[in-house]
Amino acid sequence: MAEKEIALLQKQREKLADKSFDLEAWKKQTTLFLHRIFGADHAIVRMITELKYDYSSWNLRDATGNEKSDDPVKMQADEILEAAILELESLGLPDPASSTEKVWELMEEELTGKQFKALKAIVESTKKNKLGKVQEVLGGMEKENLISILSRILIS
Repeated sequence: MAEKEIALLQKQREKLADKSFDLEAWKKQTTLFLHRIFGADHAIVRMITELKYDYSSWNLRDATGNEKSDDPVKMQADEILEAAILELESLGLPDPASSTEKVWELMEEELTGKQFKALKAIVESTKKNKLGKVQEVLGGMEKENLISILSRILIS
């Protein structure tokens, strides 16, 4: 199962209670771990990235009252990590094949139908020299298309 990943996220939850807690440093570290576990485009990663302190006058007024004794950002962060841990416990680690499927989806969006079918046929074939044939198909493409494909793969 995902014991190592769960233990790592538990440590991040514990860091929320540190007296010298730095939200930005904690977010960067946690985001690195979550990227590796869930992938960059997972909702949990986005929620951690979007955590921030709200210094608006209404929020400051509420924070100075006795209504809330806990830090709302830390509480949110803890709940998000708890959800991530529950997901790992219930569903296990994400399937790495899904990232391959994502690459094919991006390729399909950027290539012509003929190019996409040709690449798919080459990759799925049992013939030797697949690399050379894939390079041949990609070599016939416009440089801008190749840049667009590679950029989208790297960002996703």
